[in-house]
Amino acid sequence: MKIKETDQLDDTYQDARTIRRHVFVEEQGIDEQDEFDGTDSKAVHFVAYVDNRPVATARTTVTEMGVHIQRVATEKRFRHQGYAKQLLQTILNDDRFANSTRFYLGAQQTAVGFYQTLGFKTYGQPFVEVGIPHINMEKV
Repeated sequence: MKIKETDQLDDTYQDARTIRRHVFVEEQGIDEQDEFDGTDSKAVHFVAYVDNRPVATARTTVTEMGVHIQRVATEKRFRHQGYAKQLLQTILNDDRFANSTRFYLGAQQTAVGFYQTLGFKTYGQPFVEVGIPHINMEKV
């Protein structure tokens, strides 16, 4: 597996968009305007490739609260093979975030166990975003 990252709206970013469109728009029924909310140009996008095929993605932004991880998605036929976990471990260990003391995300309820394996803990109250139950999680 190879991981590429970009803060440009380039080919790697287009691969991230493709994965997100398949997972969030087509599979989960999220409105495309909600998924592509105009903030991608402010994020660093990470894409995992297997045999040069994009299989998993996530985006990050640095905020006053820490590193915000969003849009974590894996193509359906590549799930449960460890690609998203490796991708997130790469993000957690990325040198650009070395001074960050906190990573946080809004996890879909069905993915809480996955994030817990990476050391994330839930906080706050559950909430619904784009019609899907979520909970906030953090790794300090």
